[in-house]
Amino acid sequence: METRTSLYERYLDGTHRLGRAFTSCMLILLLGAPFVIGSYLGSLPNLGAAAKAFLSIGIVYLISCIVEYLIYVPMLGAGGSYLAFITGNLINMKIPCAMNARDIVGVKSGTPENEIVSTLSIATSSLVTILILAAGVVLIIPLQPVLQSPILQPAFDNVVPALFGAMACKYYRMNPRISFIVLAFMSLLFILVPSLIASTSMMIIPSGALAIFLAYLGFRKQQQS
Repeated sequence: METRTSLYERYLDGTHRLGRAFTSCMLILLLGAPFVIGSYLGSLPNLGAAAKAFLSIGIVYLISCIVEYLIYVPMLGAGGSYLAFITGNLINMKIPCAMNARDIVGVKSGTPENEIVSTLSIATSSLVTILILAAGVVLIIPLQPVLQSPILQPAFDNVVPALFGAMACKYYRMNPRISFIVLAFMSLLFILVPSLIASTSMMIIPSGALAIFLAYLGFRKQQQS
């Protein structure tokens, strides 16, 4: 009879096998589709110019990609990470959904329970997104006057800040002092250097390092008292 550990290891082996296969298929389709369409239409771009443009953009996003991978994978687990990176929209949809589901259930990162909860929540999020997009495609013409209304435009421009602000409030309340210092420091930094706003993923590193440093100082002070 298999133990819980052996069953979980077998589950992870299957998850990695399927995840690698589907990720490879996704990359092939993503990179191959433009060439297939270009060949069919007889309008392939200059490959040298395209490669040069790709490298110039890729270098900019390289650090961001590495940071997001190192941060998100421990949070989501294997199954959730494969699903999230294949379906995309991590920051706006998948990460908030997984974190909310984890908090509701009461599991911790790095546990088998978190692995299952993250995978189920991200899979559900992906299916709901597909259904909403399908409904949007069908209703795009009737809803176009509403969606383009100047009255609603400010709301659409602030969906992401509102989403993360609501999520952050819960974590800020856990340690208001550290949260206020980090928030004030990052706000001042963005005010003084507005160009950093376009590099929010990279700015996770200094803000996270500052929060960890402040938490460490608080821990040392508590230990000495």
